[in-house]
Amino acid sequence: MELFFNPFDNLVCILLGISFTVWFTLLLVFIIVPAIFGVSFGIRRLYMKTLLKVFEWATLRIERGIILGNICSKDEIRRSGSNKDLDSATEFELSDIFYFARRGVESIMDDEVTKRFTAEELKSWNLLTRSNYNFHYISLRLTVLWGLGLLIRYGFLLPLRVTLAFTGVGLLVFLTSVVGLLPNGRMKNFLSEKVHLMCYRICVRALTNKPKNGGICVANHTSPIDVIILASDGCYAMVGQIHGGLMGVIQRSMVKACPHIWFERSEVKDRHLVAKRLSDHVEDKSKLPILIFPEGTCINNTSVMMFKKGSFEIGATVYPVAIKYDPRFGDAFWNSSKFGMVNYLLRMMSSWAIVCSVWYLPPMSREEGEDAVQFANRVKAAIARQGGLVDLLWDGGLKRAKVKDTFKEEQQKLYSKMLVGTQEDRSRS
Repeated sequence: MELFFNPFDNLVCILLGISFTVWFTLLLVFIIVPAIFGVSFGIRRLYMKTLLKVFEWATLRIERGIILGNICSKDEIRRSGSNKDLDSATEFELSDIFYFARRGVESIMDDEVTKRFTAEELKSWNLLTRSNYNFHYISLRLTVLWGLGLLIRYGFLLPLRVTLAFTGVGLLVFLTSVVGLLPNGRMKNFLSEKVHLMCYRICVRALTNKPKNGGICVANHTSPIDVIILASDGCYAMVGQIHGGLMGVIQRSMVKACPHIWFERSEVKDRHLVAKRLSDHVEDKSKLPILIFPEGTCINNTSVMMFKKGSFEIGATVYPVAIKYDPRFGDAFWNSSKFGMVNYLLRMMSSWAIVCSVWYLPPMSREEGEDAVQFANRVKAAIARQGGLVDLLWDGGLKRAKVKDTFKEEQQKLYSKMLVGTQEDRSRS
């Protein structure tokens, strides 16, 4: 039986073959090979400058099309007939309830904790619909520009980044498994380091005081890609819970080439076991530095919340790292209570770009007479100061847990002091 092919079908096949050949050739020449050797052609820098000019133009067009309303100023509520604030008064008056009512409304509407778990607000629009839900027709040119950007992001950037992500992860799983077959020694460590750097650099293309062996690298946490960004600049031993599925395959292949620290679900709650494994790792100067995010959850790129004290109890040298993303190009924050991992990755890969600044701070050690909590707060303050972030004492676990009774009692004592004063004030009266 003879098969007859339509000439049109042959032409489509030829065109598809040529397209895929050109696509992967461009990826290989301009992205994958430069990523392997750690070089850049300056294309990304030119792309960033072009985007900033487009955003500036779009912002000017929006400002022209919006009628500015009157801005009401908010005055501090004071007592009638008095210029003294509530906290400086000695006796309680009925008008004092306005202060507590205002503080209560502020806590409900705009508290300093809850807003750290939502996306950072932008002062200007970056032509992403999800960053301005109030977008409406302003001008024809702005609408055409938004439509063109939509085609570029989903028609070119998204396929490009998906291809690079699969390439980087595939190479990581394959090459680490091969390196894991080699006997332990300098050659295995050398090849493992080069393989990790190469694969993470490829993944970063999709989207100093460097830590030394035997130390702990701690950083603020905004996104799961924090790991990839830091690992593209140096190798680290990862710490985390053992997973199944694709993540489990990646973990098992990585640990063959490099001694990472993976815990079973039942072991995570055993603080002594976790501390012992971390301590044994940092005592071996031949092993890579540990990478830890002490906040324990992702915060929205505006602040640094309480550091868990576990990694600061070991006594090892700590290498602080500050990470700050540029929200103008795309929102890197992962709101895990609102978006799943697949949805989050889709939003990331369809953004204009993910741009961040990384600062490697001088190493810090625990001072004499300083406990683990004080040491953790000192490191946190240094990271917040360098990254221009707000330093908060609240626990990031409040994203999913209720406020502890101890925090409530502190606020109650504060208000009680304002109402009835201290023992010294009462004795004077």
